[in-house]
Amino acid sequence: MEPARILFKDMLERLPPEWLDDPLPEIRSLFQEARKKIVILDDDPTGNQTVFNIPVLTQWPVDALRSELDNDLPAFFILTNSRSLPTPQAQTIGFEIGNNLAEASRLSGRSIAVVSRGDSTLRGHFPEEVDSLVDGLKMDFDAWLLIPALIGAGRYTIENVHYAQEGEWLVPVGQTVYAQDGTFGYHASDLRKWVAEKSKGRISDEAIATISLNDIRLGGPERVFEILMNLRHGCVVIMNAASRRDFEVLVKGILLAEAQKRRYIYRTTATFIPARFGLGLYQLLQREDLNLSDTGGGLLIIGSYVPKTTRQIEVLFEREPVTRLEVSVSNLLNANKRLAEIKKIASQADRSMQRNQDTVIFTSRELVYTDDPERNLVIGQHISSGLIDILEHIQVRPRYLLAKGGITSHDVATKAMGVKRAMVIGQICQGVSIWRMGQETRYPDLAYIVFPGNVGAAETLADVVRKLRNS
Repeated sequence: MEPARILFKDMLERLPPEWLDDPLPEIRSLFQEARKKIVILDDDPTGNQTVFNIPVLTQWPVDALRSELDNDLPAFFILTNSRSLPTPQAQTIGFEIGNNLAEASRLSGRSIAVVSRGDSTLRGHFPEEVDSLVDGLKMDFDAWLLIPALIGAGRYTIENVHYAQEGEWLVPVGQTVYAQDGTFGYHASDLRKWVAEKSKGRISDEAIATISLNDIRLGGPERVFEILMNLRHGCVVIMNAASRRDFEVLVKGILLAEAQKRRYIYRTTATFIPARFGLGLYQLLQREDLNLSDTGGGLLIIGSYVPKTTRQIEVLFEREPVTRLEVSVSNLLNANKRLAEIKKIASQADRSMQRNQDTVIFTSRELVYTDDPERNLVIGQHISSGLIDILEHIQVRPRYLLAKGGITSHDVATKAMGVKRAMVIGQICQGVSIWRMGQETRYPDLAYIVFPGNVGAAETLADVVRKLRNS
């Protein structure tokens, strides 16, 4: 039986108070002593939404990986975009990266901790993606740590049930629109049942352990450490979390266990990553931090179809004086009309930005959907490639570039802009990162805003556009 939704305030009242002692100072000390580089395989470009001054690679040859292992930065991302790919291709990429990472680690003499960054609403290639990464790394892991909570985006794991916050309610994620995803759909909200469902029963109940909020908030890092040290080898550990402090308690316990030679591979969200190397809270970026041009218009590319994105577009158009350019999805999918649609939108965008107008290119909101998950991926790729073709036809350099949606932001960065290595300089608002593009790109040093499809309130996109407006 599926759990019921519950009022957020009622759930908070049921929980024990957070652990009082701040774990961050000791996390930093343990991290420095271990000298492990954190390597995050990101299944779309949005997982860096909680860090700053961290590089993102879009390619993974051994020499590039070794170069990152040899520098003094605590972590780096490898953008796989595997969520846009069929499972066999995602597995191939996972194995290749794992194999190259193992070789780069051997050559540099730097040990690594590897994170498979997954979606907070449980969409993605699990367990296949982690399986292939483990095979490529050729390492023996004591456990897989599953931590899908995403604090700030309203994703919490409480009593092993994963919830998505919708207004004042916490809704079991299996009852949300995310669970109805045409490619990565599922039924279970209880993560023990979800693991069994996604693994088709391969991962048995006996191979699943849990760390509860009572363990975290009443027992603290030492209780987490104790549980980890007594696990069945090779199990999957579901870690509950409902706050950043919960993540910090978990991380300190994990680092204490790693200091005793335990080795883990992680399937987590972005909240885990700064905690893993002890990064505290920091200031959001302001327009003055971005060195934007005094002329021209910003360019927004919106491909995400989730309801939150659609509502954000509506509020943006109600509030802000932007040029609206709607791309007909049916025309993109029609071989006879595709090129004309691409050229028309690109030409209109050029004229708009030359007039110093912020310009929004967005796909029409009808969802083209079939009963075949593989076919849905192909349709999504065809639409995304149409947006990239539009960008390639645009001649005017924008003041800034914003992409909304995971697949869209990946394709904009790698296919349209030619990013090989970018630097995450911080966030413009909670959950929305800004990259500084490298010199190899079409627009060197351009501020590139990576805006996840399901992040923010209804007005967040409009707020970002207003914040960046040329005054």
